[in-house]
Amino acid sequence: MTLDAFIGNVQGSAELGLIYAILALGVFLSFRTLNTPDLTVDGSIVTGMAASVMVCSTGGNPWLALFVAFFAGCLAGSVTALLNTKLGIQPLLAGILVMLGSYSVNLRIMGGKSNVAIIKSDTVYKSFEKLVPSEYSALILGFLILALVTAAFYYFLRTRLGFALRATGDNDEMVRAAGIDSDKMRLVGLALSNGLVGFAGGLLAQFQSVADAGMGVGMVVIGLASVIIGEAVFGTKSLLRRLIAVSLGAILYRMVIAFAFNLGMPSTDLKLVSAVIVTIALSTGMIRKKGGGKNA
Repeated sequence: MTLDAFIGNVQGSAELGLIYAILALGVFLSFRTLNTPDLTVDGSIVTGMAASVMVCSTGGNPWLALFVAFFAGCLAGSVTALLNTKLGIQPLLAGILVMLGSYSVNLRIMGGKSNVAIIKSDTVYKSFEKLVPSEYSALILGFLILALVTAAFYYFLRTRLGFALRATGDNDEMVRAAGIDSDKMRLVGLALSNGLVGFAGGLLAQFQSVADAGMGVGMVVIGLASVIIGEAVFGTKSLLRRLIAVSLGAILYRMVIAFAFNLGMPSTDLKLVSAVIVTIALSTGMIRKKGGGKNA
């Protein structure tokens, strides 16, 4: 592989990693902050994609399309939360039900088509490239959007509502004893979590200029891998550091995937590579404990 090809692969992985970092922040909110396993992600990210491309394909503002994608993701997360809190369905099963149902909903949003291309439509990336004509314009835009999302997310988690969300994930009974409606907190948390996922989906669709009904498969694994890798490699000493670590974990994850493909691994093995990466990341804690025990 030539140096130019290598740099191109690294740049492409970083551009995708910046988008997946927003997805990882959404997964972080549900899995880490609320301590709730949420599989809605595989469906809500496609909902965001579908909403984004349909707005763009009809000549709508691409920035507006991202906000529509965010709210579409919020709706998917809200349904999961309501199934869990109002109907008593376990969070894992509630997420699976919404994920399955969202497939049909996504097809309806896309007019019954399994994929919709927006190659000729305006996107945030095309608009930004006009303002900043550079081969790194997509990388710069991705970084700016991620920085804004991370900052907003950080300050939200430091508000009273944010502290209530974090407390709900830490100790649900204590929160109820303090007079806080934990069901409402889960509703808000899962809605925002999937809102971020939908936003990432809308951004991904505009980046790739296409939305496909099957693109959501395994996205929850990617988000979880990014969270685990980021925390393991970059640390979790403070809230801001954890959020930055999660984002860096997503970028590092994409780099590892690109490296595996550069070694000659076929693209059909993407899901297998993802599963192996998550397995290794999850087992690092146990490996460290056993290593510490032997040294002692």
